[in-house]
Amino acid sequence: MDRLLSDGHTITAVDNFITGSPANLAHLSCEPRFSFLEADATANDFVERMIAHGPFDLVLHLASLASPKDYLDHPIETLESGSTATRNMLEIARKFNARFLLTSTSECYGDPLEHPQRETYWGNVNPIGPRSCYDESKRFAEAMTMAYWRKYGLRTNIARIFNTYGPRMKLDDGRVVPAFLSQASDGRPLTMYGDGTQTRSFCYVDDLVSGLCLLMLSDEREPVNLGNPSEITLLEFAQRIQRLLGTNSPMEFHPLPENDPTRRQPDISKAKRTLGWEPKIDLETGLTLTVAALQPRHPNL
Repeated sequence: MDRLLSDGHTITAVDNFITGSPANLAHLSCEPRFSFLEADATANDFVERMIAHGPFDLVLHLASLASPKDYLDHPIETLESGSTATRNMLEIARKFNARFLLTSTSECYGDPLEHPQRETYWGNVNPIGPRSCYDESKRFAEAMTMAYWRKYGLRTNIARIFNTYGPRMKLDDGRVVPAFLSQASDGRPLTMYGDGTQTRSFCYVDDLVSGLCLLMLSDEREPVNLGNPSEITLLEFAQRIQRLLGTNSPMEFHPLPENDPTRRQPDISKAKRTLGWEPKIDLETGLTLTVAALQPRHPNL
């Protein structure tokens, strides 16, 4: 929202705060081009309520419970955010002939058998596993979005987002970046699932937002990977956190959760080609910026 406001847009934002925090919006309370509606995008009257707040030129469907801790606690709500909420948001866009952007996920690739992952890869997903509430909700959301483009000619875009981090993350949301930062700052053991050889590719939020802003105005209708292709093992990542915070916190190993991806790295050739986009902020810089932003609320960092 900060980026869209700085670009001159007027915004109506919606959240039901199932995982979000009003504190993240406090700095916008006096912004005349920003309004907020506390609502559930899956509600029966949601479309009518939002139409009353229109017209809109662009509808961004960013809603989902993205942390494993959250979506495992709220599997039904997670499925509905990808199904009912996606249909509702598409209907709002159709009402005003607006552009529509869906933020999907690298989890569409599951535990990939192709590496790095290209948009043409169909994935290796367990449709009934514990993670399926998130994976399949996003896969359904993509299918629904493509159906609206094909049937109604709606101007749609789909971003497949890879691991993103940055300021305003909750330190207790269960994802690896805030988890390691929180544990290391408190001198607790770093919780490592598996043997630490599984990989991730971490993208700083400002880079992601730049990619989304380019994508939402593009003519590319099929999914586009947005992420940082710099792959790192979780063991190496934990060691970087230790060095950054100057801690000797030990690592505590636990069994790898069911269907947890062992490798994750985006092929961003399509984003480079169609959007002229690639990430600019390296991991060391991004982590330093994240820690600096979190310190006022978490002095131990």
